[in-house]
Amino acid sequence: MALPPSSLRRVLAIIAGVFGVATLFAGVRVLLGADPGYVVYLPLLAFNTAMGAAYLSTGVRGWFDARKGRRGAATILVLNALMLAFIVWLYLAQPGTVARESVAAMGFRTAAWLVLWGGFSWAARRA
Repeated sequence: MALPPSSLRRVLAIIAGVFGVATLFAGVRVLLGADPGYVVYLPLLAFNTAMGAAYLSTGVRGWFDARKGRRGAATILVLNALMLAFIVWLYLAQPGTVARESVAAMGFRTAAWLVLWGGFSWAARRA
């Protein structure tokens, strides 16, 4: 049995919000000096930390309106995909600049936001 659009919207909003809080926490922790155990590419760290706020904002907006959640998720998806393409290029062109873990994590973020965008899109169409 599928969730009703409003329930799905809220589940997606919670996932986006938790993802945002976790991303902000991890980014701020490393910015304050915690060692993640791999090479940190500072522009990527700054991007991901800022995106954590966008994730949280999209979660809050998506809680109330699936269309706003869809727009936020689409924007995040595009920005993450662009950053992923850039760091893959950097990883291949300048080995050692970006850690393999960073490429994998950015790939996960991009895939997660593709799923969130799809879910918010479905909920917006059904609303």
